[in-house]
Amino acid sequence: MSGLIEALVAFLLLVGSLFALLGAIGLYRLPDFYTRLHAPTKASTLGVGGVVLGSLLYFSTLGGGLSLHEVLITLFLFITAPVSAHLLAKAAMQQRLPRASRTRGEPWE
Repeated sequence: MSGLIEALVAFLLLVGSLFALLGAIGLYRLPDFYTRLHAPTKASTLGVGGVVLGSLLYFSTLGGGLSLHEVLITLFLFITAPVSAHLLAKAAMQQRLPRASRTRGEPWE
């Protein structure tokens, strides 16, 4: 494997890990449900996407060709994460979950 491919794989893994870490920190630190919902759906999706793309690049350069598993994981991840976040937000609005004072907007009115 060439040095350029190894550097690109390492970069994707590091960026993906950084985004996943930021998503986990955001889930822990943000004040209410609505803002907490934003961190794992955006940052963690990008984090897992970066790690899977790094895996796809690594194993496709080993000579096995393009791996269908990583492509399908990425496709399903980017389709299901926004849909599940939307459904969770709609359920929270129906339940009228309390918001932090810094959260702007009235989602249920």
